[in-house]
Order: sequence, then C-alpha cells, then structure tokens
Amino acid sequence: MLFNSYTFIVFFIAILILHNLPFPWKVKKINLLIASYIFYAAWNPPFILLLWLSTVVDFFVGRALYTQNNVAKKRLLLVVSLIGNLGMLCFFKYGGFLLENFVTLANAVGLNFHPAKPNIILPAGISFYTFTTLCYTIDMYKKKSEPVRSMLDFSLFVTFFPHLVAGPIVRPPQLVPQFETPRTANRQQLMQGLFLLSLGLFMKVVLADSMLSSTANDVFNASDKLPALDAWMGVLAFSGQIFFDFAGYSTCAIGAALCLGFVLPQNFQYPYAAIGFSDFWRRWHITLSSWLRDYLYIPLGGNRKGKLRTYFNLMLTMLLGGLWHGANWTFVVWGGLHGFYLWAEKIFKDRAESKSSLIAEPAVMQASMIPTISLSKKWNGFLYALLTFFLVNVTWVFFRASTFTKAWAVLKSMFGFVPKADPLLTTLAIIKVSVIVSVMVIVHWLMRNSKVLEVIPKLPWWVLGIFWAMLILILIWSQESSSSFIYFQF
Repeated sequence: MLFNSYTFIVFFIAILILHNLPFPWKVKKINLLIASYIFYAAWNPPFILLLWLSTVVDFFVGRALYTQNNVAKKRLLLVVSLIGNLGMLCFFKYGGFLLENFVTLANAVGLNFHPAKPNIILPAGISFYTFTTLCYTIDMYKKKSEPVRSMLDFSLFVTFFPHLVAGPIVRPPQLVPQFETPRTANRQQLMQGLFLLSLGLFMKVVLADSMLSSTANDVFNASDKLPALDAWMGVLAFSGQIFFDFAGYSTCAIGAALCLGFVLPQNFQYPYAAIGFSDFWRRWHITLSSWLRDYLYIPLGGNRKGKLRTYFNLMLTMLLGGLWHGANWTFVVWGGLHGFYLWAEKIFKDRAESKSSLIAEPAVMQASMIPTISLSKKWNGFLYALLTFFLVNVTWVFFRASTFTKAWAVLKSMFGFVPKADPLLTTLAIIKVSVIVSVMVIVHWLMRNSKVLEVIPKLPWWVLGIFWAMLILILIWSQESSSSFIYFQF
C-alpha cells in the first residue's frame, strides 16, 4: 500500500477512528498490528511469513541472548540470529546478483556454466525490517538494553506500518517504550502529523513525480550522446527527485505516526546544505548512517586503531552501505566514492589539527571539506556547501545509472567529453529543473539548523493556513500518483 494513494487515505482514516475509540490499550495495539500486516500484505501477502519468522526468531533469541551467561552458547545464539536475518536478506536481495557474478567468474576461467535465471521477487522493505530486528539482537548480546517483555509490543515494533517499508530505521528504545503505555495524539500532535503527511505527499507526488522524474528518466534512458547542459539537468533532476521522494516518505511516516501519538526519529536534516561529507551523512538518511556507525564502523574498530585502520574501516563501511542500497556494482561504486570523499575530508582535518597544535588558530568548522573555514563566515560556508552538493551529484550518477556504461556516458556528457550532440530536453524542462533545484538548495541552507515542527508554531496562523491549503489544492490537482517510492526497492 502506498502513502500516495487513495487506498491509504481510506485505510488511515479507519485506523485513526479505531485508535481513538474507547478500547482497552491492548486491543488498540492489536488493531495497529493487524493494520500493519494489512498494509504490508497489499504488496504480496505470502511475504508476511518472512515478517513473522523474523519477529518470532528474534524475540526469543533476543531474550535468550540477554539471559545467557555461557559465552559459547551466547555467540551461537547470535550466529543463529545473524544467519536467519542476513540469510533471508542475501537470498531475496542478492541471490540473483551473487549467481550472476559467479557465472561471470566461472566463464572467465573457462567453465561453460549457464544456470537457469532464478525468479526471485524482492520483498518490499526487507532491508529496513532486517536492520530493525538485527539491532535488537545485537543490543541483547551486548546487554545495552533490557529485552522486550511482550511479544505483542515486539511484533508491533517490527511491523508498525509507518516505518515498515522504508524507514526510518528504529531501535527498540526509541519505539517499544511508547507501546507500553496508552497513547493517542493530542490536538497539536494531530495537526502537526496531518501537516507533515500533506508536506510529505506534496514532496513525493508533485515535486518528485510530476516535476522532476520525467527529466531524470529522459536523460538516464537516452541512447544518444547528450549536451553537457542536458546531462547536468538530468542529474540535478534526479538529485532533487531522490531527496523529495525519500524525504517525502520519511515525512509521511513521521506524520502518520504522530497522528496516532507516536514519535519516530528524524531521518533527514536538509542534507543539501551539508558542509562536507561527514556533515552530509549526519543529514541524509540519518537512521541508516547511525546504524552503520554503531553496528559496523565502531565494531570494526572505528578510529581507535590508528589512521590506516580508520581509513580501512571508513571505506569498508561505505562500500557495504552502498551494497545495502542495491544488488549492483554501481551502488558499490557510489558507496566507494562517498568513502573516498570522507577520506579526503579526514586528511584535510588531520592536517589542520596537526598545524593547530603548532600555531594558534581560530575555532575550526566541524565536518568541513576545508576545516580552517569558520562557521561564522556564512558565505564561505555556503560556497563549500555548493561544492559538497556538486560532488554529491557526481555520485548520484552511479546511484541512478543501471550500468557502468550508462554512468560513464552521462559523466562524459556532463564534463563535455563528447562530440557536439543534439539537445534532448525542452527549454521548459530545463527552466523547471533549474528553478526547483535552486529553491531546494536555498531552502536547505536557510533551514539547515531548523526543523519544520519548530518553524510552524512561529508562523502566523493565516500564513500557515494559506500555505497548507495550497499544498492540498496542488495535491488534489495532481491527482493520485501510481509511482512507488524509490527506496521501496531497497
């Protein structure tokens, strides 16, 4: 079921009514659990079995991990959980990818191996709910928190429909305590939640789908060479599309949960205002970034084992983070580029710190590509934010392109390494992308240290009312969008 569908509107109204009726709290939680299974079953009902399997195994394994004192048995239980979760993820998401690469390798060494292509359907959101349950069992192994007492609460934690398919990736302490006591939204939460739902749908339906997707598709599906302007417009269009699509989903998820009285963690903080790539990953897909940091980078040793090991850990984390996004080597390269950018940033920062130990310097800017620039110099900061945005757009080429051949063709066009080519895009399309992306970057910069729910109460009621009415009217005019969210495929 898609947030951007009339079916979801009817579904959500029914859930709101049931959640606000005078039922016992346990009944309300059962209603939410059933609703979450219905929400997920709208894609493919048999895949609910995977959700049940993951939920049941991790609930009991997590409890056993917390109470088990025998180190060998404890490690065995953790291995069982890891095999169960990562095994499902590898089979459904990477089975075809692994087989394809094995066939290529076998043929390269002279073996004539051509197996039948597997017909594996990727369950929606499997990467997200796998990471959600994994963090629980790992936390139980490390005894970072107490096990969830109720199977109902744990099941609802895993399957709660706002975050189920594309995040935010929640951790037990962030959500389970909210299920332990009765909750309904007060008037302020309901209004804020509905506003976030409207804003998220506007970002997805109007900006991502109606305004930007066609330009991005035209450029990345083009079979002929492209002028540099057209190539850049296509990449910028995708840059805006993926932000409005994914941040739109997260905004809808947070809004839907808030309408029911629950608070989900923030997943985006104006990433295109980032100054450097450490800052970018503190602003883009925040819950995945923190998951990779806490459950991969730090266990690998983080920055505690010398510079070379730090660089290795950083690159490995980004490569695996890229692979998490999709079963294609282009995603690995995307992650590798981000790892390389983070390397370069760390080298600059380390050199600045070594110089500052010899010469007194003003306070440096955290997460800057050029760490000696002061945050108080806003124009300098904005220029470095634009540099970061430029480099991020280069990485988006590999994220969007289906093959390296297509990625290389787009990059050559972007930087003028192709003969003169006929224009592909219309003047209207170029103006549309230019205006939307420019406004997006400016708004990100102006709001970089703010949050939507902090700004709303400061607006006059009539300004908010006009703005909200315009969002809804444009949404109605745009009608239903049949396009699923981009991150559903991950």
